[in-house]
Amino acid sequence: MSPWQLCLIGVGGAVGALARYWLGSWVMDKIPGATFPWGTFLINVTGSFILGLVMTLLTERVLTSPNWRPLITIGFVGAYTTFSTFEYETARLASSWQAMANLLGSVAAGYAAVWAGIRLAAWLSAALARG
Repeated sequence: MSPWQLCLIGVGGAVGALARYWLGSWVMDKIPGATFPWGTFLINVTGSFILGLVMTLLTERVLTSPNWRPLITIGFVGAYTTFSTFEYETARLASSWQAMANLLGSVAAGYAAVWAGIRLAAWLSAALARG
């Protein structure tokens, strides 16, 4: 990997970390007193969607600069998604039904989001090919 691509990963990571903090805080501010980690849940689902969309567009559908992949997927999405936070919050919920809801809901919704991102990328690619 070139020094330029490493720099792009750092920039994407900084933006992803800030987006994660902002969105997580915003969601939790909108749901005062919530014990379920809605912010982390939303971040994991939207991060899955972004990764499915971007990876499909960049690797299977659209030929583009090799710099976009490390910037968005490794940098932005890598810092934006919160799998370790998801695991910790699930462990803290372990004595309640919310632990299973968080575990199953995040996995199912995350998979659905990746699938939706892939499908949207395929549709966009086809639309661009038609002109």
